[in-house]
Amino acid sequence: MTKHQKRLSVPKSWPVERKTDVFTVKAGAGPHGEDGVPLVVLLRDVLGYVDSTKEARYALSEDAILVNGQPINDERRPIGMFDILAFPGREEYYRVFPDEGGRLSLTEIDADAASSRLGKIEGKQQVPGGDTQLTLHDGTNVVIEDGSEYSSNDSIVVDNDDKSIVAHFPYEEGALVTAVRGNHGGKIGDLERIDVTPGSGPNIVGVSTEDGDFETVEDYVVVIDENFTGEDSSSEDTSGEPASDGGDDE
Repeated sequence: MTKHQKRLSVPKSWPVERKTDVFTVKAGAGPHGEDGVPLVVLLRDVLGYVDSTKEARYALSEDAILVNGQPINDERRPIGMFDILAFPGREEYYRVFPDEGGRLSLTEIDADAASSRLGKIEGKQQVPGGDTQLTLHDGTNVVIEDGSEYSSNDSIVVDNDDKSIVAHFPYEEGALVTAVRGNHGGKIGDLERIDVTPGSGPNIVGVSTEDGDFETVEDYVVVIDENFTGEDSSSEDTSGEPASDGGDDE
């Protein structure tokens, strides 16, 4: 199976230029589904820390790069919304966050903030033994004893070390949300209303921002806390504009 992906057909969330070269790296198997961006793309095209896939492989072999607190050895590992990218040797930490238009970008954060990650609950079920399993937006699961207070579309903050839940943000009117897809991707505002659509159609939500109101599909919004917007960070936001053009070289 090919390890290359045509740039013109990559998801809109990928932070790559589409007309500079024909191909880029294809994401491997892992979380986030087809929206996941290969780690090497962030290292090469966004941060400019490596010039080739070969250099990325070397850095990963040295355990110099952590994703959600774990060392990664696959340069094609998919990286997606709310993942934590850490470079302990550089003392640099980033959260993947949607910018305007829904394109993924890297927001620099401090070491304390990098110890946990945000997840949107997309499924909830009881497992053998009576515990509750919460399925998050990236496909990962969190198992807890009592899940009565958690519902689909809520957001939780999961500790990267012991996988415990350290914060819970209910999906309800008045909550702070960000749009992660659609025409309003990247916008942040207050959830003003939730319009339940009869039948199989998606629910519609109304969001109020400083620049005006907008409507979008319920699945396109995620409840967040103000600390997750990056506005309090002392460092600059790293946008999805590539730092260098590495093509698909090895």
